[in-house]
Amino acid sequence: MANEKTLSGLYPFLDKDKSSNPDLLNSVRRKAEDSVKAKQVFFQNNADKIIQAAQIIAKCYQQDGHMFAMGNGGSSCDAAHITTEFMHPVTTGRKALGATNLSADIATMTAVANDVGNEHVFVRQLICLARKNDVLIGFSTSGNSTNLIQAFAQAKEMGMYTIGFSGQTGGEMAKCGSVDLCLTVETDSIHRVQESHLTTYHILWDLVHSIL
Repeated sequence: MANEKTLSGLYPFLDKDKSSNPDLLNSVRRKAEDSVKAKQVFFQNNADKIIQAAQIIAKCYQQDGHMFAMGNGGSSCDAAHITTEFMHPVTTGRKALGATNLSADIATMTAVANDVGNEHVFVRQLICLARKNDVLIGFSTSGNSTNLIQAFAQAKEMGMYTIGFSGQTGGEMAKCGSVDLCLTVETDSIHRVQESHLTTYHILWDLVHSIL
C-alpha cells in the first residue's frame, strides 16, 4: 500500500483515466502517423534501390559469400538483427545464410579501440574475416560514423560489395565513394530512421530468399 501511495505521489497522472489526457493520446497518434509517413516516403523514393540491394546480397550468397554487418549504439542492434534474420530464418523452408555481426565481439572491439583507435574496430575484423565477393552492410542514422566509413573503404579494397543504411542527408556514407548502394531515410528523427531501417531489412531478407 505504501508503494502505491509513493508511486501516486511521484506519478499522479497514472491514477487518472487515460482517456481524459488528450495530449498523450494525440502524441501517440502523431508519432504513429509520422512513422508511417516516413516509411511511405522512403519506400516510394527507394523501391528500386531496395531491389538492387537484394540482388547484391543474393549475388554474394550465390558466389558462396558471407554477409557482414556493423553499426554503433542503436545501429549496432540493427546489425545484430539483420545478421540473426539471415542466420536463423523464422519462416519454415528458408535456408540459413552465413552472416556476422561485427559489433558483437566486445573484447576485440575494445582492444582495437584502446590500442589503435575506434576508427579501426571494424576494419581490423574485416581484414581477418572477410574476402572478395562478401557483402558489408553498415547502419548509421547520420551517415557520418568514421569507423563505418573506414570499414567501407577497406571493404572496397578487398573487392567486397557494400550497402549503407543512413538517415538525414546520407552524410559521408552517401558521398564517400566506397558504398555501392546507400539507402537514406531523409528525416532528422533518429527514431523514424531506425524504424524505416528495420522494415527495410525485413523486406530485404524476404527478397533475397525469393531471388535465391
